[in-house]
Amino acid sequence: MCDCLVTVLPDRVLFAKNSDRDPNEAQVLDWQPPRRYSSGTRLRCTWIEIPQAEATHAVLLSRPYWMWGAEMGANEHGLVIGNEAVFTRHAPATVGLTGMDLLRLALERASSAAQAVEVIVGLMAAHGQGGGCGHEHRDFRYYSSFLMADPTGAYVLETAGAGRWAAERITGAWSISNALTLPGMAPESEPVRTRLCAAGARRNRTMAAAAAARDGGDLMRALRDHGNAGGPRYGLLAGGLGAPCVHAGGVLAGAQTTASWVSELRPGLARHWATGTAAPCTSLFKPVRIDSPVDCGAPPTDRADSSSLWWRHERLHRQVLRDPARLLPLLTGERDALESEWLAQPPEPRAAFAEGDRRLEEWTRRVGLASGADRRPAHVRRYWAVRRRRAAMSP
Repeated sequence: MCDCLVTVLPDRVLFAKNSDRDPNEAQVLDWQPPRRYSSGTRLRCTWIEIPQAEATHAVLLSRPYWMWGAEMGANEHGLVIGNEAVFTRHAPATVGLTGMDLLRLALERASSAAQAVEVIVGLMAAHGQGGGCGHEHRDFRYYSSFLMADPTGAYVLETAGAGRWAAERITGAWSISNALTLPGMAPESEPVRTRLCAAGARRNRTMAAAAAARDGGDLMRALRDHGNAGGPRYGLLAGGLGAPCVHAGGVLAGAQTTASWVSELRPGLARHWATGTAAPCTSLFKPVRIDSPVDCGAPPTDRADSSSLWWRHERLHRQVLRDPARLLPLLTGERDALESEWLAQPPEPRAAFAEGDRRLEEWTRRVGLASGADRRPAHVRRYWAVRRRRAAMSP
């Protein structure tokens, strides 16, 4: 489950995405340089091999640690793409290119949003879409929808089965919160799972946020939206899936926002911010550049590891979730002030990540000293206790 939104303004294009996946499924920021390949080279994607292109663009990806493909990312030409699961009446193939593979391939091979649509459609026709996409449930398969944006505009591309797809250029605002949205595609939806993941409720919120957005800061706030309750609200079946800043804890659906991304695209200038950590409400959006790799520590896995940025942040995130109404305000004022400075004048990425690490250490200490009773519903506490044990995370 995810939320992805775009706003096309006269002088810029805004893009944002929350990637919602299993809570221990760490996501890594992955910088890849441009490369050239000899004729006949083969490429291993998540599940299948395909012919490699003669040349690939430089990209920055945010991807689940175990996948070749990515949930979101950007390339050297100012192209950004996000993808989402959509639940349709047609079963995806047992093996094929995952939606995440298609996203990465488009970033590596396309230089504009329009070209990205062509790349993805061509790859689906040649190799099909399919393969397991889940971490806890590796046989979890789905079709994908995509938002792709560049400094001149944006497109939505929705897929619903073999040969079933539609694309449209976006004017104004759009979002794809796990729902098929284009004319003629809605009848392809599988209603039960689409309803379970609260696609309609989240899309109502993300569409309103996208329509009102005027800069990257507006979209950061949109990704942190917990809904009208102000803080995470947990349903028995789907946990916190009712709002864009998703927190896990449902009996049937256990999605958690595991990484977030915002871009502001102008002709000649593409600016990107990424958390590199879960839960945007407890995270700091840091400026990133395609040509400036940052050391985020050891590559994360699904096991707690304090040497990786993603897992260092999990100690803060999981402490705050015990009582967010009381604990979240201990850091949000400083977080918002720092992001405002960085939005106005982004520092070098390495300096920003270093400052982010310093703030993370301080906020974790502060929240730990103030921590008290766990105020979440009993089923949510049980859910997270299981994930803590699986990650071998110390109390």
